[in-house]
Amino acid sequence: MIRVMLVDDSVIIRSLMSRILKSVNDIDIVAMAGNGQEAIDKARDIQPDIILTDLEMPVMDGLTAIPLLLQTCPQTQIIVCSALSEKGADITLKGLSLGASDFILKPSALTGSENKDNFREGLLARIYTLARKPRPAMAATPETVRKPQTAFPMREDTTPLRKPSIIAIGSSTGGPNALMALFSHLRSAPVPIVITQHMPKTFTKILADQLSRSGNIPCHEGVNDMEVLSGHAYVAPGDYHMTFIKRDGQLRIRLNQDAPENFCRPAVDPMLRSLHNIYGSSILSVILTGMGSDGLAGCQKLVNDGGHVMAQDEESSAVWGMPGAVARAGLCTVVAPVPVLADRINQLMTWSI
Repeated sequence: MIRVMLVDDSVIIRSLMSRILKSVNDIDIVAMAGNGQEAIDKARDIQPDIILTDLEMPVMDGLTAIPLLLQTCPQTQIIVCSALSEKGADITLKGLSLGASDFILKPSALTGSENKDNFREGLLARIYTLARKPRPAMAATPETVRKPQTAFPMREDTTPLRKPSIIAIGSSTGGPNALMALFSHLRSAPVPIVITQHMPKTFTKILADQLSRSGNIPCHEGVNDMEVLSGHAYVAPGDYHMTFIKRDGQLRIRLNQDAPENFCRPAVDPMLRSLHNIYGSSILSVILTGMGSDGLAGCQKLVNDGGHVMAQDEESSAVWGMPGAVARAGLCTVVAPVPVLADRINQLMTWSI
């Protein structure tokens, strides 16, 4: 049984989530709380596997409670329930930086029966995925690439590794923290960096702003027909696939709302396909923590033509779905914690093409 605690000052939200969780046989709601302090008091003895928490609550809010909950229950995974607003996005990303593993939009932010069904599926998927994995260990030094616990085929460097023309990053669950750690370690970017992080609208603009503040590389939310410059990073906006064209020698962003791929929009594969059409093998793809296998098809095509793929290791990933997919397929030349990936990228950026 997966033991879950619900924390929200809204009786309506607690009731809705309770009905969803009680509809499956292997999830047990072990406690409910109306604020952060009550959650801490109950969690101390219960030690739940998963805590679903609101952030804006009386007595003690979620941002205050998250680090205290993790001190009390160090192996518990916390999922934040967020409002779809600029304020909601900002405090949700702060919650993730404080140790929450993932977030989901509150059902009150959604409309229509289809979105209600999507909320149920998304909530259960997050609970099942996170309950199977211990909390990640992000600490690492660039000097040591630890031997992975799970054996997988590493790709031999038959094609010389050289400075790429562009770096393409894909991430999902746990991605905001991994991206901020990566950007804090990158010294510079003499080539463009493009990012697809599975996130809803509003959140991606806040993420881009936070990435700009976390390192030395200006980061922007992608805008249709925006010129892509070396030394800058671009995040795919929520609900849009971010693809690229080259016009008059200049790379530009093309946004579209084509059907979701791998159940996602934005998705990593459309980004990689469009870049491959422009740059061929001169692309470095970096796949960070996330559920599912988005990016696998694009990375396979890239590697077949001589490109290179790096992936975050299992131990430091919140979920080893996306990076695990490319690693198990034997597409990676490097599988390592984020600081090691950043160190390898820094080395590449100092090489001449």
